[in-house]
Amino acid sequence: MSSAELDALIAAALAEDVGSGDRTSEWTVPGSAQGEAVVVAKQPLVVAGTDAARRVFAAVDPRLVVTPVLRDGAVAGAEALVLEVRGPLGPLLTAERTALNFLGRLSGIATLTRAFVTAVRGTAARVVDTRKTTPGWRALEKAAVRAGAGTNHRMGLFDMVLIKDNHIAAAGGVQAALDAVRRANVDGLPVEIEVTSLEQLEEALAAAPERILLDNMTVPEMRRAVERVAGLGPGRPQLEASGNVSLDTVRAIAETGVDFVSVGALTHSAPVADLSLRVRA
Repeated sequence: MSSAELDALIAAALAEDVGSGDRTSEWTVPGSAQGEAVVVAKQPLVVAGTDAARRVFAAVDPRLVVTPVLRDGAVAGAEALVLEVRGPLGPLLTAERTALNFLGRLSGIATLTRAFVTAVRGTAARVVDTRKTTPGWRALEKAAVRAGAGTNHRMGLFDMVLIKDNHIAAAGGVQAALDAVRRANVDGLPVEIEVTSLEQLEEALAAAPERILLDNMTVPEMRRAVERVAGLGPGRPQLEASGNVSLDTVRAIAETGVDFVSVGALTHSAPVADLSLRVRA
């Protein structure tokens, strides 16, 4: 996300929250009041979204000075300081909730991602995200996945070809879909095709795609798919597992030998991390 795009998103968030003015701060905080505050992690978490939070404070009042104590990707224990803010106290309090909304949402994604990455440690599998993101927040949420040590899949429909079941049906089959893509793919975009059975896997292998998505297969089926593809030797397609992956199942999936495990929950179901802003006396 460019700086201009992030600033526009922040402006929309502030307009939604502040509207015509923060009446509480305007009516209770003297205009001349200066203050300092800290953003504190109220639970163990992986930090993400510090730049967005900094920009929120600056958008409300450029006199507010934000000093990151922890950078994106850092592990914070409960009560750890994440940011320090100082400057005009009224604007500082006006910016509080919007800044925490960015930090909480993105740190929650980073924290859940790190849990998945930890769960597959020691295997060859990489945890990747999906396009199941909050509209308008995709670049931020995918950056949070990286902060949690995950790997980004495609950013959108434009930077990778992923042929799914509906595309296969519309094209007239696996081979027809891959042939059509190869004729049109003059820019050399990476190509992946989804299969839901070992029979479809054989169809896909005959067309030699770069990556094959094993969708909603059982662990034994994935293991057989890995064994089949491993026998092809160098230049074999990479294998990605997908479909209702959870922290309870991801280790067994990774141990089948797949190259990637895609997890929609990283972005669509991550709990918001608990952080608070405390004004120093």
